[in-house]
Amino acid sequence: MRAANLAASGGGAEASAVYDRAAPKTMGRARSRTAGWRRFAVLVAAVMVVLAGCGGSPRPSAGSGPAFPGTPAGAQARWLFQALGRLPIPAAAIRAHFAAAFLAQNPPAYVNARLAGAGQLRLVSVTSPRPNQVVFVMSVRGAQRFRIELPVDAHGRITNIVPQELAPTASPASVLPALAPGWVATPVTFEAGGVTIYGTYTHPRSAAAGSIPAAVLLGGSGSATDRNDNSPGTPHCNLLQAVASWLSADGVASLRYDKLGSGQTGWGKYAAHPGRAGIRPYEQESVAALRFLARQPRVDRARLAVFGHSEGGIYALLLASGLAGNAPKVRAVGLLEPVPIPFLDLLKQSSAASLALEVHTGQLTAAQAHSLQQALARAATSLARTGTLPPGLPEGLAATFHNNGTPLELAQISRYDPAALAAKLPAHTAVLLTCSNADGYFGCSQVNRLAAGLSKASARLDYLHLNGVDHVLKEDITKSPAAFNQPLPFSAQLRAALKTFLASNLRARE
Repeated sequence: MRAANLAASGGGAEASAVYDRAAPKTMGRARSRTAGWRRFAVLVAAVMVVLAGCGGSPRPSAGSGPAFPGTPAGAQARWLFQALGRLPIPAAAIRAHFAAAFLAQNPPAYVNARLAGAGQLRLVSVTSPRPNQVVFVMSVRGAQRFRIELPVDAHGRITNIVPQELAPTASPASVLPALAPGWVATPVTFEAGGVTIYGTYTHPRSAAAGSIPAAVLLGGSGSATDRNDNSPGTPHCNLLQAVASWLSADGVASLRYDKLGSGQTGWGKYAAHPGRAGIRPYEQESVAALRFLARQPRVDRARLAVFGHSEGGIYALLLASGLAGNAPKVRAVGLLEPVPIPFLDLLKQSSAASLALEVHTGQLTAAQAHSLQQALARAATSLARTGTLPPGLPEGLAATFHNNGTPLELAQISRYDPAALAAKLPAHTAVLLTCSNADGYFGCSQVNRLAAGLSKASARLDYLHLNGVDHVLKEDITKSPAAFNQPLPFSAQLRAALKTFLASNLRARE
């Protein structure tokens, strides 16, 4: 994962469309005034999907669903639920139901843009402390819980939406899938480009020689993420640990490792000059990892796979296509919420849209937006030409690039179009590709480009559209990087699809 939404504060976690870099502080301050509304907007959209049978059954009638109180606030709550079943809500309807002061900060187009996401929610309670307010408590798939206040003014119009995400009752360890009985996670090391790489090899304690398929697992975010896909900003994500456990249950061994710059591996020979580390060391370590895995006595070299998350998807494509170096042949590839277009292109596209939205909603002045856009353009041009950042960037913007990797690696990986890489896969490679309607970084419409590239390679594609799953594949509808560290279950939809994919393409256990 690598992203920093230009319109969101981020502390090193990913945000919509421009990878895992901390966002400019000035924009973070501006955004804080409406952050609560944005989180709620995702939540209520998810509620409506559930009430409408996830889009596949008739919308709830006026008499079905929660029993809203017969107060002005209760009437608005009922209207909102019904309107969310027919998105987008007409601008005239939004203006009729929301107070003018709210609309001054959140115009109708903005409201509709934020009403997205899905999830299996349960209404815990609906109360009305007073006639002009309704309070909901909801749970999302039995994990995320929210308390939402909906007040109205003297004219019965919605004046604000105040959400509070309640603390989960689980611990991070309690939601991690366990290794299959008889399987172990063994610390290992291997050499790559003159650096000792530290990792974890997950395998059965005993098995016949050459009897099991195996996969290399690649995390995202440049040099920031370790073998479990954790980074300083998201130390409890644990995505790759969860995937390794799922694979063990399906009879597939796996190797995951601390990339250069992360975990036990650290910077190695680059310690004195990390900025000199470009894309090549990361390619070398992925090739070395696959070679190491293929040499293990229990592993069947004819049944190898590589799975990459976010930016790791690009390295997975480089490895499987042979562009990363001479490595054993890969039979199957998993691209889990992968980066769909080159980083610098993504930066340019998303920055223009984000800044325009901030100006439209009054979060930035036109002059501030123009200044930031110019600084970003200078940074992108410098990266493309020299692999370095220019001096004099605004406060926090340089950190947007430095926090999770080196400018040189970023510049060099940006030369690859993931869709073009996908087209270079060997014909008939099995590929599992995911996108989600609750991924706050890349939408399915962007990931479709990658799917088109895979079709050019005649890949055997399983394209999975996830519902209510965030960028790190947790059951989460907020689109907020803050949820990456929460003890939320990983996607059950992905788990089922992965099991089928492995059984079909690696002859793993069903």
